[in-house]
Amino acid sequence: MHSILIPAYREASNLEATISRIISALEEAGFSQFEILVIDDASNDGTAELMARLHKDDPRVRAEINQTRTGFGRSIRQGLSLYKGDSLTITMADSSDNPKDIPKYLAEIEAGADCVFGSRFIAGASLEGYPQSKYHINRVVNLAIQILFFHGLNDTTGAFKCYSRNALDAMQPLVSDKFNITVEMPLKAIVRGLTYKILPISWRNQEDRISNLKLGQMAPQYLYSLLIVLLEKWLLGGARPKRLG
Repeated sequence: MHSILIPAYREASNLEATISRIISALEEAGFSQFEILVIDDASNDGTAELMARLHKDDPRVRAEINQTRTGFGRSIRQGLSLYKGDSLTITMADSSDNPKDIPKYLAEIEAGADCVFGSRFIAGASLEGYPQSKYHINRVVNLAIQILFFHGLNDTTGAFKCYSRNALDAMQPLVSDKFNITVEMPLKAIVRGLTYKILPISWRNQEDRISNLKLGQMAPQYLYSLLIVLLEKWLLGGARPKRLG
């Protein structure tokens, strides 16, 4: 069975459509054994009531409340303690990630990859509506990470990734509380010698939610995640990247 993890904060207006698209994409690709796990990050917009109805309609869909302090990374970490599948795909609640890419991820996991990383910036990918100012920041940050780790991935900061259960166990402990967990997870997987595949994905901006102020607040968090993994790579003898394909 495969698990799909959706961290959600005040996404009641998007969740039902996102979940419906994910179910359709999986079933059309022949995947029937799956769960969709939503971690509600203390939303106050009716998310809990919506998820109760969706679970009643389809038991494969369930939700849990983030029981720790709020934060994207904390929601992910709680989801990692609750998912039931042999793999876990992390995707956003607003359908910015294309659900039709999920079966492609799962096929690579079933073929033996430990991790599958999507990239919005390689041949075959589709990127729609990415704000220009943030695009340039993204490219600089990801180029710096690529140079530091020699891993061939030019979209480390993207959240849309898939991991086998063995990979998730191997990358523990995870310590990031915010969006920096999107950097910590793939980099820990890589420096600990797990195999990974990079696939082009489709991404469409649904709403520009991250202000320039928040970008400034996030910078120290991303730097923290980079430093703890670099410490492992350089001082503790991290493994060489094991990219497939």
